[in-house]
Amino acid sequence: MSRTGALSEVVACAATSPLHLFTPRPCGETVWAISTTHGGGLLCGDAIKLELRVGEQARALLGTLSHTRVYRSTGAFVEQRLLAKVARGATLAVLPEPTALFAKARFRQEQRFELSADASLLFVDAFTEGRSARGEHWDFEACLSRNVVEVAGRPVLADGLRLVRGEGPSPALRMAGAALIATLVALGPKFAAGAREILARHAALPVEPDAPVLWAASPLSDGVYLRLAARTVEAGQAFLRKNLAFAAPLLGGDPFHRRP
Repeated sequence: MSRTGALSEVVACAATSPLHLFTPRPCGETVWAISTTHGGGLLCGDAIKLELRVGEQARALLGTLSHTRVYRSTGAFVEQRLLAKVARGATLAVLPEPTALFAKARFRQEQRFELSADASLLFVDAFTEGRSARGEHWDFEACLSRNVVEVAGRPVLADGLRLVRGEGPSPALRMAGAALIATLVALGPKFAAGAREILARHAALPVEPDAPVLWAASPLSDGVYLRLAARTVEAGQAFLRKNLAFAAPLLGGDPFHRRP
């Protein structure tokens, strides 16, 4: 994506199976790109590698059409890698729907964000327990996720999640009482005010062990790092959308409401 005059625009976009990319807003104040997969999910051995570049002063949103479903695997991991480079003064929001890990799934993910000075980043990384209607509760074999953020070449975040069956207590036991877990990161000048709102809200709220969503927020550079565990998927998604509402004016609308 690049900036031409007052507008951002897609200058190049390509994908091969199983990934499909389309751009419902290829030109505007903020470009919207949506990713999905052929067949409605990721199968054993699928590997997605996505590189995204946002030029100076451009704005871009990357989302997904629906939940990313990871099906069972007999051995090979499903792999998903994202490398995003955000130039000076540019803005990137990566706001996918949660990843649903089905029983026996093996999933490995790495997301790396390289920001220039004065760039802004907003992203969410969320996972659900699987097909609860079929009695699944964190019944996957392995979930490995890593998020790395650098600003002007300086690391500001290295966030990892490792849940592997056979390494200590089972994922289901570790996640008892939670149906969704998520990480939210916002930093940079465009999201600084929203980050301050989240931190102030967190500081003002009492700890309620029986609340539908348990969460904690910490300062991160000029932004915020938020982790949460929700008792239901619906409660977790509602919480995320409420706390992301500050970004809607900058992104040209609520990215979770009837994606165009």
